[in-house]
Amino acid sequence: MKPAMITNPDDFFSLGCGRCERFATADCSTRRWIEGLTALRRICLDEGLAETAKWGHPCYVHAGRNIAIIGAYRESFRLGFMNAALLKDDGGVLTPSGPNTRHPDIIRFTENGDAVRLQPVIAAYLKQLMLHAEAGTKPPREDHALQLPAELTDALDDDPELAEAFQGLTPGRQRSYVIALSSAKASVTRIARIAKFRNRIMAGKGATEL
Repeated sequence: MKPAMITNPDDFFSLGCGRCERFATADCSTRRWIEGLTALRRICLDEGLAETAKWGHPCYVHAGRNIAIIGAYRESFRLGFMNAALLKDDGGVLTPSGPNTRHPDIIRFTENGDAVRLQPVIAAYLKQLMLHAEAGTKPPREDHALQLPAELTDALDDDPELAEAFQGLTPGRQRSYVIALSSAKASVTRIARIAKFRNRIMAGKGATEL
């Protein structure tokens, strides 16, 4: 039985995230990187961020806004920055978290000691985002016309209720469905996915949201 995602950030550092069967075992990715992960935690807390757990990972919050999130993987551990479009990457350390990420948003570490080595840069980036949170600054709006798969266009044309719900989604959530559908090679697969996604769209959620 798959474990449940952790809701207490302390559990992440002692057991893992709870997203896979390696949770609470010696094979959990957090075990390999615990020194670096603990250093990232200390840096975030030293900057005055509040710690919580979101999506199974320690998340750091300031002025009502998510600022950063810690993650551990087999090959690396990471510090991800929210609203990364607001960051000035003066240290040249940010990389995209995925192939569809618009703005570089993570620092990826492959050595435990890298977190301490980069502490001045990390602290400066956290402070940037904390100031933006206090000021209520939002990333600049980017208008990118989505190229909807034909099957999704047809489904929206045939289902006004679904179309209204889809148009009410944030651009990021709309884009998550385009990505999820475009990864399917066969039209019949895309149609099946749209049917599966309907309740999620009606609930105002993105393709990967629980």
